[in-house]
Amino acid sequence: MHCERISNDGLRIEHAKRHSRMRAMKVRLLFFAVLRDIAGTDERELTLRDGTTAREVWSSLRNEFTKLADYIEPPMTAINEEYAEADQTLRDGDELAFIPPVAGG
Repeated sequence: MHCERISNDGLRIEHAKRHSRMRAMKVRLLFFAVLRDIAGTDERELTLRDGTTAREVWSSLRNEFTKLADYIEPPMTAINEEYAEADQTLRDGDELAFIPPVAGG
């Protein structure tokens, strides 16, 4: 696992904390199925600004992985093993998962 720094205003978390007393939180992001293949890992620890939503994390992933760029809306979202709305605010220590649709027969 490695840490990511995500901030809507483009500032690094450390810089934002020094200048605006913005709090940071850690969230564990899980990747499943095709998302795991795209990310090349099954999980990642994120360092996020306080108040970040699951939708904002998805937007960051779309910017990072070109294969996700066309997927504006996040797939099914789970926070702490319960389905959740993408606009739900994350909290320190949360576990976030985006669950892609699966095909089967």
